[in-house]
Amino acid sequence: MKNKNEMKTIKVVAAIIIHDNKVFATQRGYGEFEGGWEFPGGKVEPGETPQEALVREIMEELDTQIEVGELLDTVEYDYPKFHLSMDCFLCTIKLGHLVLKEHEATRWLTRETLDSVDWLPADQSLIGKLAAREW
Repeated sequence: MKNKNEMKTIKVVAAIIIHDNKVFATQRGYGEFEGGWEFPGGKVEPGETPQEALVREIMEELDTQIEVGELLDTVEYDYPKFHLSMDCFLCTIKLGHLVLKEHEATRWLTRETLDSVDWLPADQSLIGKLAAREW
C-alpha cells in the first residue's frame, strides 16, 4: 500500500442538493463503483474554482443550473488506487429538473431515509453531518 504522499490525489466537488426538505442522491451507472450511491459532482479542472466546477458538472450531468452555497465539508478519503479530496457544498436548484444523463438512478431522501441507500465510502462520512443540520 502506498503512503498518501506517493498516492495520486484527485480533487473533486460534490453537490448536496436540497429541495423541499429532501436531499438528492445519484447512483453511479458506470466505472469501478457502479451501483454505489453518491452526491453528484465531478473533477475540478485546472483554473476552475470548486464552485465553478460544481456548476459546470451539474449542468453536464443533470442539465440543471444550481446555486452553490455553504461548504459543508471537505472529505479526504484513501481509495486503494488514489486519494480523494472532495469539497461538498450545500446547493439549491436555480433552473432545471435534474435530468439523468450519466447516472443509473436518483432518489430524493428525507432525513429519515438518508441511510437507506448504499453510499460510496467517501460519501458515507457526510451522512451524519447532514443529518445533524437544519435543511
